[in-house]
Amino acid sequence: MRSNTLPDSGVPEQARAIEPPPSVRLVRRGKRFTTILIALLAVLLAALQYQLWYGQGGIGDLAELHSARDAQSLENRRLGERNRALEAEVADLKSGLEAIEERARTEMGMIREDEVFYQIIEAPAERP
Repeated sequence: MRSNTLPDSGVPEQARAIEPPPSVRLVRRGKRFTTILIALLAVLLAALQYQLWYGQGGIGDLAELHSARDAQSLENRRLGERNRALEAEVADLKSGLEAIEERARTEMGMIREDEVFYQIIEAPAERP
């Protein structure tokens, strides 16, 4: 005949049903592991987001680089226009004497040998 008690403990079989089977214990451990894993991943995500927004090479630095790039582009365009004007002037000076003559007249006040230069000086206006 079978007895209703567990061997060596004297506890009835109904009490044994309260303790979960090993598979349920593994599921509980799995839930705990999943919870810890999700928490660690959330912390990692927060750290990466912080680095992205506030760290070195983040969004703030990127915005500064964009504005510096735009300013440099404007400066390059301005200097390119100046270079093209200087290249045109150099080509003009190499090709003909008219440009050299014009420059000598305007910048240095020179005149040709057969020219006569008249300078008219107006009298200052009388004060009332």
